[in-house]
Amino acid sequence: MAARKIEEDRPNMIETFKEFKDTKSIDRTTLMSVLEESFRNVLAKIFGSDENFDVIVNPDKGDFEIYRNRVVVADDDVEDENKEISLTDARKLEPDFEVGEDVSEKIDFNKFGRRAILNLRQTLASKVLELEHDSLYNKYKDRVGQIITGEVYQTWKREVLLVDEDNNEMILPKGEQIPRDNYRKGETIRAVIHRVDNENNNPKIILSRTAPEFLERLLEAEVPEINDGLIAIKKIARMPGERAKIAVESFDERIDPVGACVGVRGSRVHGIVRELCNENIDVITWTANTKLFIQRALAPAKVSSLTIDEENKKAEVYLQPEEVSLAIGRGGLNIKLASMLTGYTIDVFRELDENDAEDDIYLDEFSDEIDQWVIDAIKSIGMETARQVLNAPREMLIEKADLEEETVDNVLNILKSEFDN
Repeated sequence: MAARKIEEDRPNMIETFKEFKDTKSIDRTTLMSVLEESFRNVLAKIFGSDENFDVIVNPDKGDFEIYRNRVVVADDDVEDENKEISLTDARKLEPDFEVGEDVSEKIDFNKFGRRAILNLRQTLASKVLELEHDSLYNKYKDRVGQIITGEVYQTWKREVLLVDEDNNEMILPKGEQIPRDNYRKGETIRAVIHRVDNENNNPKIILSRTAPEFLERLLEAEVPEINDGLIAIKKIARMPGERAKIAVESFDERIDPVGACVGVRGSRVHGIVRELCNENIDVITWTANTKLFIQRALAPAKVSSLTIDEENKKAEVYLQPEEVSLAIGRGGLNIKLASMLTGYTIDVFRELDENDAEDDIYLDEFSDEIDQWVIDAIKSIGMETARQVLNAPREMLIEKADLEEETVDNVLNILKSEFDN
């Protein structure tokens, strides 16, 4: 009765593999190849070699057969029982066998015992898992930079676990999330495939919602002219969830690239802004003229004049006093994004009139009131006179000279008092 039950269970093994194949999207041919290889691994462990075995897998019937091939030798000449069979034993199978002939004997795998069957299952499971990892890696390695939709499966402090339509796991790290993002289990979200790691054949799909490519793909989906090749996205600078600047170029003089990307009353960017947690988007026209590009990047501020140091990638921008705050932006966002977009370190200054320039004073003359190390720190960023310091934005002095806010405020008060007297 027990033997009959084992015999009945044997075909169910392949049915189990078939179901596994269906759920893991591994094609039937590959599965059967893995199944044969798994049988051979177990046979090699039991008999020392699988070279003289034929393993036949029938995917249509869901069955398999194993044959062992041996050579008939005289009864006293058997040296390797796996590859040789005695004449007496051969004639038990068929009475007309002679020495030197080949014998093909069907093997009942179930007779190998429970351990062999468990070994087979473990071997197969390991190989199928390896195939699954290879399939997952190959599926996603060429999709880096593309947008994917996933369902939130689990949220943790440092990352969010998502699953795709095939239940493949994807990771959205904390650093790749927009600061105001808030995820709930079962929610569907979009992100760009940032990279695919494959350490120890264990692929990890890393997503991002903060990468410039995410904004680029969203814009491509909303603006047909980009897909048509009429408009190109040249550069994107982002402070995720806060603000972004995009430089675009038109290859058709009849098309305004900024207007095409923004749409009527902002219709083409409204959906993107919502997707990015109300991230403000500025679109400007790209140009190869560096000075003009920097001026456009600093919008909405109006630049009076600027000088460029091509070698060190630096730009000094001069503006009317009322334009300085616009150039810097809230929290310094505008000038930071302009620097990221243009690739230049941008310093902004208030314009001096001729009278102010004439009564300027060198910083070294204030050494009795201002510590010399503070004066040296300010001079290290290219400011030699009091007027230059007073016309520079306070935030820039703090950041560029690496000074405390209290120190900067003290310096500004001393310099102002000198000119007020």
